[in-house]
Amino acid sequence: MLSVGAMSAHADRTAASLDVRTLTEADFPGWARATNTGFLRAAPYTEADLAQRLERTDLPRARGAFDEGRCVATYRSFAQQLTVPGGQFVQANAVSSVTVTPTHRRRGLLSRMIRADLAEAKERGDVVATLIAAEYPIYGRYGFGHATSTHVWEIDTHRTGLDPHWSGPDCGGRVDLADAEELRKAGPELHERFRAAQHGAIDRDEAWWQKRTGLTAYSFEPYPPAFYALYRAPAERGGQVEGLAAYRVDDNWGDGKQPLNTASVGNMITTTPAAERALWHYLCSIDWVAKVRTGYRAPDDLLPDLLPDQRAARIVTSADWLWVRVLDVVRALEARTYERSGTVVLQVADRLGLSAGRFRLTVSEFGTATCEPTSASAELTLDVRELGALYLGGRSAVRMAALGEVAEGTAGAAARVDGLFRTARQPWCPDIF
Repeated sequence: MLSVGAMSAHADRTAASLDVRTLTEADFPGWARATNTGFLRAAPYTEADLAQRLERTDLPRARGAFDEGRCVATYRSFAQQLTVPGGQFVQANAVSSVTVTPTHRRRGLLSRMIRADLAEAKERGDVVATLIAAEYPIYGRYGFGHATSTHVWEIDTHRTGLDPHWSGPDCGGRVDLADAEELRKAGPELHERFRAAQHGAIDRDEAWWQKRTGLTAYSFEPYPPAFYALYRAPAERGGQVEGLAAYRVDDNWGDGKQPLNTASVGNMITTTPAAERALWHYLCSIDWVAKVRTGYRAPDDLLPDLLPDQRAARIVTSADWLWVRVLDVVRALEARTYERSGTVVLQVADRLGLSAGRFRLTVSEFGTATCEPTSASAELTLDVRELGALYLGGRSAVRMAALGEVAEGTAGAAARVDGLFRTARQPWCPDIF
């Protein structure tokens, strides 16, 4: 039996012997299988699956750890645009496909891959990095902060108080069912308008729409049939598509005589409250549907307040969602707008050495900002992790101070930061990646 020190030294030597490298095309089949293993998907890749996956993977930004030729850890990143408060898009390094095979955990493999990737992203000029964390405790130590949250609601359609015989919105707009081809035509343009107005949203490429409408799918992950509903504005406003909902309905008849079906929303985006109101009313009035599962929604979604009886909806999931890691403090803070004018000096710590420094943020009366390094005394000291959490306006520096996560050098500095950073509506990312 090895002592603790000997075991640690043995683990260090073992980790050092593992080959962590950027992928080649020859590495890809083993890397793809290891990714499936990490996500507990036992089904094998077909040749068609591998070709499709390879086409969607930027090999120079994909990494793997190899033990005697066998891939035992996976990682990749890709280019992404993140909407920040005020509507500007910043270039993000999106992190995905992170796995370590259970036999090779606690050997520093993720650290080696993510550190190299973040350094490359910084050098490339990316402003932030983003990810959706499968496990909460992992990514804070690399400077990522929990920046947005999500809720899933379940609606009892019989209790909503909405008209169950609803035949269309009373605002002059209309809801139409569409097929997948229509959605692929209308959806991208609608999403561009949506993400320009919703901070926390990310871009969607053509591959995203193909996958979510069943045009492409992996053999082990077939895309089940879905219904698509589009909301169009009144004719006097041009009849423009202002909302879409994609949903599926199960087949549950209870004892065989009572429909107890659930409609599960996979995707809903809207650009007007009228569209959101109409689509929820539509979903809650579908014959035979007893419950509606909303899919991932913003914490301040208009539900349940759209319902005459708010108790018809209950939260079934409440969780962290998008995590943000600031790579360039000056560009990140200057890209977004702020709720009020003011000045604050921030001391940012970064154990990876990518974004540390002391910065003066000055916000004009118009909400735009300048940010520059300074030698002035720090008014708020925080880790880059907390800066990422605050960045999109959904978290509170005052609460962080109470938790000991940030430190005030000047009394009231956390409250002033909240006055600058917090946004009227919550940031929201409807997508997973």
